[in-house]
Amino acid sequence: MSTAPFITPLESSRTDAPSGLRIGGDWTLPHYASLEAEVLALRGTLNSAASIDLQDLGALDTAGAALLVELLGSQRLAQLANDAPGLASERRALLQAVGNAIADAGDAQPAKRIPAWREFFGQIGQAVEELWQQGVALLGFIGMTLAAMFALLLRPGRWRITSLVAHLQQSGLNAVPIVALLTFLVGAVVAFLGATVLADFGASIYTVDLVAFSFLREFGVLLTAILMAGRTASAFTAQIGSMKANEEIDAIRTLGLSPMELLVLPRVFALLIALPILTFIAMLSGILGGAVVCALSLDISPAMYLAMLQENIALKHFVVGMAKAPVFAFLIAVIGCLEGFKVTGSAQSVGERTTSSVVQSIFVVIVLDALAALFLMEMGW
Repeated sequence: MSTAPFITPLESSRTDAPSGLRIGGDWTLPHYASLEAEVLALRGTLNSAASIDLQDLGALDTAGAALLVELLGSQRLAQLANDAPGLASERRALLQAVGNAIADAGDAQPAKRIPAWREFFGQIGQAVEELWQQGVALLGFIGMTLAAMFALLLRPGRWRITSLVAHLQQSGLNAVPIVALLTFLVGAVVAFLGATVLADFGASIYTVDLVAFSFLREFGVLLTAILMAGRTASAFTAQIGSMKANEEIDAIRTLGLSPMELLVLPRVFALLIALPILTFIAMLSGILGGAVVCALSLDISPAMYLAMLQENIALKHFVVGMAKAPVFAFLIAVIGCLEGFKVTGSAQSVGERTTSSVVQSIFVVIVLDALAALFLMEMGW
């Protein structure tokens, strides 16, 4: 049964301040508002010699204990809790715990204000350090993947064909529609813009060369790799990350199996096969989109379009574009799997690592493509 809390001052004949307090009843959260007003009124009137009687104290929770600390102080309340003869042990422990916590919070030093320029450069240094650590981890994981690949190639009995085919369908076959549609539309846009700009110089006929050159060397493989980075790398990270969070990877190791052979290599081989095929489809779709625009806007027939392609576009442009595809495929698959293994065990970590894998994959693909384009142009290839 609930008992109303009370604070009874003990009268003093010498001063206006009470000679002590008699505290009782239930000091709990439902009575917090009424007790707080009494505590604020009496807090400044007590002296250190005032006696405190806690024998009638009933139910007590952290809200009531915090009010007692505010009224009496943490040190004095801890002393009273130890000396009070009729106080239950659980109430004594609660009073001491709340008093110590409030005392520690009061003793904590305020954080020093860091100048804005130091914080700015500190964040830059932290970002550079994280980038370096990610690069080191990626290089190490690439080495582990290559070692496992060469070891597995020498033992055909350990090839996991079923897993390879399943990932090939998921990352390759299911991506054909979106890759074909996107590159077709981009090819049409490039052809339309090229025709619009080149018409001012009387060179609209070179729109065919522009579309073919850009898609065979750059757009075909780059757009496909970016799509795979957003679609496949995130899927690899989410799949492996969920297994890591559910401790399935630990179970695989316990069974004596290698997560590298079981989880990583089938995904890497599948993307190594799928991305060059998708790149070829992207090249054809982009050139087809350009052909449609040329036929509708420039009155260039499909036969003339194909004849100009055969006459003006060398085979080396196609080879350059296709040569980039396996490199991009390997890096996308490795980054996606590595970020999956970095998951710590929570759903939030899975989301963070999935986002990180997409960002890293797209960044690496664009940087390598830019470096390759500059190098190949300088070499005249």
